[in-house]
Amino acid sequence: MTQIINNLFEVSDRYEALFVDLWGCVHDGVKALPDAVTALQVYRKGGGKVVLVTNSPRPRAGVVKQLAHFGVPDDAWDDIATSGDSARAAMYRGTVGSNVWHLGPPSDKSFFDPIDILENPVDITRVALEDAEGIVCTGPFDATADPSVLRPQLLMAKQMGLKLLCANPDIVVDRGDKREWCAGAVAALYTEMGGESLYFGKPHPPIYDLARRRLFALGVDVADRDILAIGDGAQTDVKGAMGEDIDSLFISGGLAAAETDTKTQPDSEALTRYLEKEMSSPTYTIGHLR
Repeated sequence: MTQIINNLFEVSDRYEALFVDLWGCVHDGVKALPDAVTALQVYRKGGGKVVLVTNSPRPRAGVVKQLAHFGVPDDAWDDIATSGDSARAAMYRGTVGSNVWHLGPPSDKSFFDPIDILENPVDITRVALEDAEGIVCTGPFDATADPSVLRPQLLMAKQMGLKLLCANPDIVVDRGDKREWCAGAVAALYTEMGGESLYFGKPHPPIYDLARRRLFALGVDVADRDILAIGDGAQTDVKGAMGEDIDSLFISGGLAAAETDTKTQPDSEALTRYLEKEMSSPTYTIGHLR
């Protein structure tokens, strides 16, 4: 049974590092969440390290710019591990070939920027679907449209035997009060249709390996028991933490606010029903990060 806590400070002294989700925890897709920022600043002042672990398909540099735009200050975090960076490394190793069809909005073009963390990266060329060896999905073309509109292209891709590299396993996010589809929804549909999808963000191991490398680069070498993962996704943040044997703090007031009847704090009975349905067992739960 998860323990409902009132603030991060109640448990933070048990951990040397935090792996913190961004969207729904530190910002709402429009602006920073002040209480969350303060909680992270206080934790860092006490000597803890904060690695932001996000399923954003953007490279680290792009997320840094986005955080500044949202008003998340630099002193609230130490480093960033993105699904985009993990997936980009796989792409430049040739995981889905060298000629790829980009399924995603033009705003994600930075995904294809040169990479300097690999020796002898594969030359990647974006091509039309009919000429592709694989698919790189950073999201649907239109985040407000149901992913099923992509069935014709995905059917063609499946018939061609193409693998789909998913740069963001999230199914949905909330931008302010507006819900949007993510690359994970497209990948799930492709898998349902019989295609093969490859994942590199939460809850899958590659992004946690990257997050640990980010910690090590900060001069921190800690055991998994000394890391707390924080996030609002039962099937991403909590599931990933469970798979890595890391304790987790579930933010019930994010994606699951309605299901958990969270205003300031979750309703305990609604929370229990939701977690049982999701087969999720976070160590702790809080309404909003603070």
